[in-house]
Amino acid sequence: MAAVVPVYNGAATITPAPTKTALASNYIDFTSAGTNSANWAQQYLPELMDKEAEVYGNRTISGFLAQVGAEEAMESDQVVWSEQGRLHLTQKATAATVLATCVIDFGAAHPFKVNDTVMVHGVDGGNALGIGATLKCLVTALPTANKITAIPYTQANFTGTFHASTHLQVLKYGTELAKGKTYDRDPITPGFKSHTNKPIILRDKYEINGSDTAQIGWVEVSGEEGQSGYMWYIKAEAETRSRFADYLEMAMIEGELVSGTQLDGLAELGTVGAGGAGTEGLFAAIRTRGNVLTTGMTGTASNDLLTFDEILKKFDAQGAIEENMLFLNRDYSLKFDDMLAAVGGNAGSGFGLFNNSEDMALNLGFTGFRRGSYDFYKSDWKYLNDVSTRGTISDISGVIIPAGTSNVYDQQLGRNIRRPFLHVRYRASQADNRKMKTWLTGSVGATTSDLDAMEVNYLSERCLVTQGAMNFMLMAT
Repeated sequence: MAAVVPVYNGAATITPAPTKTALASNYIDFTSAGTNSANWAQQYLPELMDKEAEVYGNRTISGFLAQVGAEEAMESDQVVWSEQGRLHLTQKATAATVLATCVIDFGAAHPFKVNDTVMVHGVDGGNALGIGATLKCLVTALPTANKITAIPYTQANFTGTFHASTHLQVLKYGTELAKGKTYDRDPITPGFKSHTNKPIILRDKYEINGSDTAQIGWVEVSGEEGQSGYMWYIKAEAETRSRFADYLEMAMIEGELVSGTQLDGLAELGTVGAGGAGTEGLFAAIRTRGNVLTTGMTGTASNDLLTFDEILKKFDAQGAIEENMLFLNRDYSLKFDDMLAAVGGNAGSGFGLFNNSEDMALNLGFTGFRRGSYDFYKSDWKYLNDVSTRGTISDISGVIIPAGTSNVYDQQLGRNIRRPFLHVRYRASQADNRKMKTWLTGSVGATTSDLDAMEVNYLSERCLVTQGAMNFMLMAT
């Protein structure tokens, strides 16, 4: 039986009953200025205190990374991975062309050699002449480390086709040599890109003093995962734990690596290790190495379809990952619905990612559709909608993330491995696992200190690995 705790309401004392029984002594009157004599039957104590109102529904926003990624242990202060480079040789010449002598200035080192056959295409520049034009050329000389001489097959030089300010895209499509000529040139080794990230330490704590642990306030509570009970302070601890779990995910999404020295030497960070302060989150990785849609969805189905097709062209130019997931805020989700309705709803939709089970996809909150050679699975992202998170910050409307895995070279393992495009690395060893540590201190239960309180400590050390960011799309507002 619960302890009976007097509740003082002004000058009068209201004594709760040991059972849920409607008596005159356990009614509360909210209209009689602190007494329980007049209108005492207006409100029942159980109606006031018995059940917590779940006015916000499920308040947690974590679960995004669980749907699209994985978790793996690491032992070092940094995670380093390498991604394969492009298979074919292409490079943009950002400087002007020398027309009469067919010299192309890349402004940096280039991969082309003498006797390479190349396509030279005008992409942009300060003059309309040459934009969209293409010439097939033979590389005949390398005047400097940053330049090539490319003679067209079909005309004497670039004059009349390209303007001096035209920026060119140069693509190798083969070689041509004379009979019996020695093939004397440096080998071309496959390119790769190396990326790093570093974990950050996240901590939080829940505390209740020792005296309050002996007090029972009979409020029936329920947690975010279906837990229920009458232990009020456990409810508060569960909410603190849920909030910390949200922070673990939010830090992986929003994290930024420090740029500059403004955080050097701060006592709060101690000695900053290799890589400086901060960590590269999902949004930062996409902005730095991926694609950002800045035109936005207009809400007009025909215009939005054209915008979406531009996204497909971006993906065609990258890895062309067939299955992708869209996580959208409410505004973009509705605009996508309107766009799909205008082109026949979800006709041609597929659910390959979910074993072709529409029920499985719907249970996870996804709806599918197909456009071109791509399958997309759309879901609302609570993180972008909730007013206590990004619901009031409108600079990001959604993100497109490729499904499946990618093949990368792991520097620590020294071999190629397959990993989800997104996965979390956390610090762990045989002695300690820092994925999500919880421990109790204080005077409650097994006494660990002279502090007359119960402290529940939470700690994690982790970072996010965003592989193949060029296959991601951030939808900016």
